[in-house]
Amino acid sequence: MMKYVQLTLLMTFISLIACTKSETTPTIRFEQPSNFPAPTYDLARNPITPEGFELGKALFADPLLSRDNTISCSECHSQSFAFTHHGHDLSHGIDGKVGIRNSLPIQNLAWQSEFFWDGGVGDLDFVPLAPIENPVEMDEKIGVILEKLRKTSYYPSQFKKAFGTEEINTQRFLKALSQYMLTLVSANSKYDQVMRKENGAIFTADELAGKSLFEQKCASCHSGVLFTNQSYRNNGLRIQGPEDFGRGKITELESDKYKFKVPSLRNIEVSGPYMHDGRFYTLEAVLNHYTDDVQNTPNLDPSLKGGVSLTDVQKKQVIAFLKTLTDKTFLADKRLQ
Repeated sequence: MMKYVQLTLLMTFISLIACTKSETTPTIRFEQPSNFPAPTYDLARNPITPEGFELGKALFADPLLSRDNTISCSECHSQSFAFTHHGHDLSHGIDGKVGIRNSLPIQNLAWQSEFFWDGGVGDLDFVPLAPIENPVEMDEKIGVILEKLRKTSYYPSQFKKAFGTEEINTQRFLKALSQYMLTLVSANSKYDQVMRKENGAIFTADELAGKSLFEQKCASCHSGVLFTNQSYRNNGLRIQGPEDFGRGKITELESDKYKFKVPSLRNIEVSGPYMHDGRFYTLEAVLNHYTDDVQNTPNLDPSLKGGVSLTDVQKKQVIAFLKTLTDKTFLADKRLQ
């Protein structure tokens, strides 16, 4: 009897600790940074809740979303590296198959209206369908995934918490993933703190010189606080490997061949390798391309004809500035893990 009472007291104590922890654990929500524009995504159609966020986070990390239950979204989008497939020039997925493009960072998606290197998807809620059904990524059908989730002991209750009932359908599945991805906001780099005049942050001499050079040489494409104008450009890469028409594959316009989306440069220090095919593994190699190896391929952006003029010292200064875009808070935020 005494052992039973002791066990009951112990379980009650553990339960109280769990409840207290649950109540004090900080939840995450979407917040518009003061130096950012209004988001493009219509948050009213998919209000973010703590329960929806937690469900989306669980789905993002679950290999059940792939055909053989081995590949999750987080496989190719690691938080420590700005949610990229770090160290892989081309992303690989199920059965060790290799794709044709490098994975883009997943950050600040609320301010985007077109997704992937070619802009082939125009709504964040539909973004997961592309990798899920791609035969070299997750190679699964959405209907099969829903059945898998329904058969678990975990997900029906989580869908009920997020949406009111245990029903698991495509719309709820995609909205939960969007709720998680929308909260991946990177806006607390040294650059942001300097711009917002927070914490006494100031640029070093090299960072300030690099900022000036960046604004002169790079900001026509990597513009604004998002460091991208979200256009599609041909930046003069040598055509190599399987021919990839980029935006031209979507529009079927000759004028769009070899054009790819201008990526954000936020967290660029940790999100290599670079370019749509991951051909460059260092920022130095990227700048060397722009100064010494821009090719006059079809639809080359007019601003890049003749390359970009930068000395070796200036390249180091530009890189020093680019490193101020690293958001260590975002990369280490345990709420996102």
